[in-house]
Formats: sequence, structure tokens, C-alpha cells
Amino acid sequence: MKCILQTPTNKLDNSIDFYSRLNFELIELNEKTLFSDGKVIIQVNPERHARAGLKICAESWRSVADELEELTNVIQTPTGFLLADPSGCKIYLEECYTPLNYDLSSIPPSVLGNFSGLSLETTDFKKSAAIWLKLGFKIVAGSPEHDWISLIGHDGFVVSILKILSCPHLFYNPSVSYFNGTENPKIIQRIRDLGVPIQEEITVFNDQGIVDNIIIVDPGGVGFFIFSD
Repeated sequence: MKCILQTPTNKLDNSIDFYSRLNFELIELNEKTLFSDGKVIIQVNPERHARAGLKICAESWRSVADELEELTNVIQTPTGFLLADPSGCKIYLEECYTPLNYDLSSIPPSVLGNFSGLSLETTDFKKSAAIWLKLGFKIVAGSPEHDWISLIGHDGFVVSILKILSCPHLFYNPSVSYFNGTENPKIIQRIRDLGVPIQEEITVFNDQGIVDNIIIVDPGGVGFFIFSD
């Protein structure tokens, strides 16, 4: 199983500029436009019906798709199946008979810092958790009692689910999280220096009015949380 974040675009050059400016490495530019920071693979998809979401590639999804029908509507596509969890995040179950082998070990981190997975804000916490568990993810942190859980897939990809109205800032479904600890202010300044637009400057987590967390958005509407933790 391999996870790839898909982001749509109405102008491929704008998306290529966005990710290149942030020092993501272009690992493929043929039939697909793929970027990586050594941890996550992001596919920029210019097709007009493309939507932001997560592609999960495996040899076959038929039996899992049948089980997921009990939880949500599952649509068959030419390459597999498509569904959404209650966050609205699209989940593409891609049937890939040839393994996806990308060596990311030599790719340096992007300007954004330490990749920490995908974040989703859901209106139905129980159903979202059930869907991701059916997809083979395992809970590794958090609990429903605390309104959040983190789950990990077979390839190490992390998805965090939060109950809606938990976060005091803008939230894009899906959003990619980067947690940088005390290094975050330096990373924020670097993003400013590169001229990347900041969607929200967040000061709510401290009592000094300091911008210690920010949110940026790519041209396809995928959010990026650049947070201290």
C-alpha cells in the first residue's frame, strides 16, 4: 500500500512554481507531475475532474470496497474506487498492479520542515475512524475521548482526525501538517522571504500576540499547517 496526496490545479505552472519555491523535489514529470520532500509524495493533477484527496495504491481493493459500502457510498472508477469520509476528503483507492517504487531517501526536507501527516476535521468522528481502520490504518495516538486520533498506514503515512470545531483557526480538508518545535519562527520567516502567500497568521496559542504558527494553501486548495507542534 502506498499513499500519494493528490492536489488539483487549474494552471500546472502555478503549482509547479509553488512546490519548487518551497524546495520540494520534482521526482516525475511525464504522465504525472510528482513532488516530494523525502517523506510525502504529492501529485499535481491538472485534469478538470481531479479533486484534492489521498490516493492509496494497492494491487486490489475489491473486498475492502465491499466492506466500505456499509459506511459510505463507494464509486467504481476506471482505476479502482472513490469515496469520501465525513470530512469531505476524497479517498482514491487505486488498483496498481505494478508496485510504486520511488527512492525518497536522498531527497532533502522542504522549506516547510518536518512532515507530520495529513489532518482532517470531521463532522462524524466515529464514522471517519471506522473508514480509515477499514483501509488498514492503525491508531497510534490520541483517543475519541480527546476528540482526535492519529492513524498510520502500512507505508508509514499518518492521518490525524479531529472533531469539528476543535481548532481555533482556518481548516482545509485535507491539510498537510508540519510540526517544527522551536524552529518554526525561522521557517515562517523563510516562507515570507520566498514570497509565498500566507493564508493565516496564528497568534492564539500564545499570550504575546506572536505569530508562531501559519497556514498556507497551494493553488489546488490543499492546506499546509506550519505549526510548532
